[in-house]
Amino acid sequence: MAQSQERSNRPGSGDGGEDADAGAPGQAQAQPQTDDFDDLLDEIDGVLETNAAEFVRSFVQKGGQ
Repeated sequence: MAQSQERSNRPGSGDGGEDADAGAPGQAQAQPQTDDFDDLLDEIDGVLETNAAEFVRSFVQKGGQ
């Protein structure tokens, strides 16, 4: 059930015409936040790889819930 995922860090419009030094202060602040999100997504991927069926069953609507 392994799927390859591509993640991109593209600040701004992504046209490549921006100076690399111009985005450095904002990028330095965003990097720790991005790392936190990546860690969280990796943890979720790990849970889904080991307990995917159980994870899905926990969200199945039963009766009138």
